[in-house]
Amino acid sequence: MDEYTAVFDIDSKTDAYAVKRLMNRLYDSLREESRTRREGSNDSTEMLAQFETIRDAARRPTSGRLTLIYESQDEEFEG
Repeated sequence: MDEYTAVFDIDSKTDAYAVKRLMNRLYDSLREESRTRREGSNDSTEMLAQFETIRDAARRPTSGRLTLIYESQDEEFEG
């Protein structure tokens, strides 16, 4: 399993705005993807709810740190 990490330190209003835009775009992309591929499945609904919480938190311009971790698994998707 490979792991990739991105850390965003939020030290200014400009940083907070950039993270807000990033999270909005990520949420919108995930929402659109789940609509077209996995509509109505429980796992996509749960994933969107979790990202919605993060997206909403990023809307408040406060300092902090956002850490994104992507873990890739060696198994392939089923057709």
